Amino acid sequence: MTTVVPAALTIAGSDCSSGAGIQADLKTFQHFHVHGLTAVTCVVSETARIVRAVHPVPVSIIRDQIALLLDSFPIFATKTGMLFSTEIVRMVAEIFQNHPEIHLVVDPVMIATSGTSLIEPEAVEIYKTRLFPLARVITPNLPEAEALLGEHIADEAAMESAVRRLSATFGTAVLLKGGHLQTPDCVDLLVDKGELYRFTAARIPVYASHGTGCSLSAAITAALAQGESLPSAVEIAKHYLGEILRQSYDFTSPDGSTIHALNQGTYGTLARCLREAAVFLNK
Repeated sequence: MTTVVPAALTIAGSDCSSGAGIQADLKTFQHFHVHGLTAVTCVVSETARIVRAVHPVPVSIIRDQIALLLDSFPIFATKTGMLFSTEIVRMVAEIFQNHPEIHLVVDPVMIATSGTSLIEPEAVEIYKTRLFPLARVITPNLPEAEALLGEHIADEAAMESAVRRLSATFGTAVLLKGGHLQTPDCVDLLVDKGELYRFTAARIPVYASHGTGCSLSAAITAALAQGESLPSAVEIAKHYLGEILRQSYDFTSPDGSTIHALNQGTYGTLARCLREAAVFLNK
């Protein structure tokens, strides 16, 4: 039997709370009917509220995970999330410079929602010189773009200037995410092959922001694996992000505090299964 399910790979950290990282990526891939593969870079003790510990996986093990998967599966698209160290970023770049046929989505994970740094400072330069030029698209948020450019991005006009310069500097498409601007609408700007695309969505008043960047980049990766163009993939991913935010939910911790969670990969699934079961039982 010939498979018709595309395969996509995520190279990222493991989030034990399943809100971000490879867990969020796998849930997103599953939602888009893509076979998800993983290469774990770090084991992270975290929730939506705190990053308590980061344990990097040995580079040799990460390399072997990626090599084995590339040898075993027809991978159409790959995304990188938390790479953490200079050695890991350099190794990933060394591998994918030999695989230009694979769409590479680079989410330059640098700062957690809680404000915790998720990358060694020296790794940023390797991102710039080695990994970004290999990407089909990079997906920085505003703090990450500010770190890359060394300047403050205050409004949408500054965003447009920034995204054009980032694309020109690194020779790749750039999706600059504007959710950190305190505006009624969230505006993301994509520059692809010199053309500017604007994606606007009303701000959704929820607290479940942990994992939004991972989920968006994973959705873009899944859509690229399904054969969509990059602008179309971003449009699809933006719609998905809106839905998982609107249908997010909360947990009450044993201490009485609240943990917010995105509804990645599961929204509507139970209801659809129940409807299909009812149709079958009524036959």
